[in-house]
Amino acid sequence: MLLSLEQVSKYFADRLIFSQVSLKIEEGDRIGLVGANGAGKTTLLKVLNGDLEPDQGERAVGTGVVIGFLRQNSGVEGQNTILEEMRQVFRPLLDAQRELKRKAALMAQYQDKTDKEYLALSEEYAQQLAYFESNEGYQIDVKIQTVLNGMGFGDRQMDTVCGTLSGGEKTRLALAKLLLTQPDLLMLDEPTNHLDFPTLQWLEDYLRSYKGALVVVSHDRYFLDRICGKIWDLANLEVTAYKGNYTAYVGLREAAYLRQVKEYEAQQEQIAKLTDYIARNKTRASTANMAKSREKELERLMETAIKRPPKPPQSARIFFTYQTEPVKDVLHVEGLRLAVGEGSNQKELFSGLDFDLLKGEKVALVGRNGVGKSSFLKALLGRLSPQEGRIRWGRNVRWAYFEQEQEDLKGYKTVVQELWDRFPLSTAQQLRNTLGGLLFSGESIEKRVDMLSGGEKARLKFAILMYEGGNVLLLDEPSNHLDLATKEALDKALMGYEGTILMVSHDRYLLSKVPTRIVEMFPDRLVSYQGGYEQYLAARQKEAEPAAQEPRPEKKPAENAYYRSKQQRSLEVARKKRFLQVEEEIADLETEISRVQESLGDPEIASDYQKAQEVCGQLEELKEQLNQRMEEWEQLAEQLADI
Repeated sequence: MLLSLEQVSKYFADRLIFSQVSLKIEEGDRIGLVGANGAGKTTLLKVLNGDLEPDQGERAVGTGVVIGFLRQNSGVEGQNTILEEMRQVFRPLLDAQRELKRKAALMAQYQDKTDKEYLALSEEYAQQLAYFESNEGYQIDVKIQTVLNGMGFGDRQMDTVCGTLSGGEKTRLALAKLLLTQPDLLMLDEPTNHLDFPTLQWLEDYLRSYKGALVVVSHDRYFLDRICGKIWDLANLEVTAYKGNYTAYVGLREAAYLRQVKEYEAQQEQIAKLTDYIARNKTRASTANMAKSREKELERLMETAIKRPPKPPQSARIFFTYQTEPVKDVLHVEGLRLAVGEGSNQKELFSGLDFDLLKGEKVALVGRNGVGKSSFLKALLGRLSPQEGRIRWGRNVRWAYFEQEQEDLKGYKTVVQELWDRFPLSTAQQLRNTLGGLLFSGESIEKRVDMLSGGEKARLKFAILMYEGGNVLLLDEPSNHLDLATKEALDKALMGYEGTILMVSHDRYLLSKVPTRIVEMFPDRLVSYQGGYEQYLAARQKEAEPAAQEPRPEKKPAENAYYRSKQQRSLEVARKKRFLQVEEEIADLETEISRVQESLGDPEIASDYQKAQEVCGQLEELKEQLNQRMEEWEQLAEQLADI
């Protein structure tokens, strides 16, 4: 057991956040913590970490357990460079390395290797070297570079000052630093924010093989599916544990609720029957004893009465419909070029893009950040003017647009005014019903738009789209800012929608359920992949496979070695002979490089700057020779494969 909570309760001012919570975290656990916004997930993480004391109950941590906690939107600051910040994690090892060099220099001064002081110093050196090697001290820079590459810093200069990074980069760097510490228990609060697809995939692969335990709060359902083997659901002041990933949890939670409702209703029916029997038979002499027996049975039943299960949090009711059918060819784009900015500051986002959208298709547009996906949508709608190209919408197309920034909402209006001004023929009750289905109730419909949260603005925009009745939905990051329940409702609405969809999204769970086609955007082209996110990944992986693994075409008889000239056959024999020689030379060079690398650990060499420089120079020469032999080996392998 790494950590446990026993009957823990926590208040924030007078508000009870959670009550009588008992939890255990074991070695190797992969736990996803979910719950509605404001339910207290971050507070629970802080209690687990020891930042907050329980108001009731006990927190226990295993002996020597190290906890690492990445807070939401936290990031590195200061004047350290990226490399300096990462090397801080290995401070004890780096100190040990400096001490080894110091001791090696002292040992080199002794002529008499039997001197007691020398022997004592040598023993200290050996112990410190064993510590350094057992903790992979020689791998420090390799570990740092591996994690930095995975977290998207592969192309950044290592002398970049941390304080000059963007907010998202600072958060990513803080996560990279935490991963390098390798704590026994890793707790992450929304770690997937600011990560692109490649970085997300790397992080997931890293965490799947992570030796320690993990507790993560995330709205990324795909991430929770890939990482977690257990879900903690924080709702109604309690934490309920479910085995399995996020998708399993959704099904188990629904099944558990339905089972509890049936058990409650069955017990209530039994209580009603006993109560009725007692009332009818208590005063009759012939049945009084039976009635008393039933009273005792009722008392026992009431002592163990099942509570009415609380209803699951109300989820938004989202549905998109339309009346007019468009033509088959919904959209045709040809040679589209778009640049933003003016004069010397103008930047070309993309050029030469061709794209077609057919009726009934559900297409997701993906690509690296900054490639111009949102701008592409705006160009299609005429909100940005392309420098070149042709955009043609089909007849009877009526599009509805969900804008990521929600700039078309009027901040000075109330929620109900924003909707009523757009659709004045609707009745007040119709508007209230629609807004109520999107979780706007009571006074919240009179709330000013500029006072809404990101999730509330998104739900208001869904209400507008529902009224607009578009037969083509253009959606720019529609699941941003939504809680998990609303994301589930949006999934169902888009899957059930019978019209055409073109959307931009980083929500991989959504991308795995809704699209019939995924289009990857590059500055000079669009590449189409049939199917959803998994099919897209499989196709991209297949494209990335080395060409050497591709089946080679069969040789024509004329190309057979039997028909070649004597000179060609002689050349073939020479190449095969050289190929075997190069393989032997590569093996010899690798052995020699290992020997020279080991010699750098010799105290006499490590303490002598000139000798160390000579050995390093020899090592560089050997590595250069190895590179040359490897290049030659590859060329020979290709030539022999073509024979």
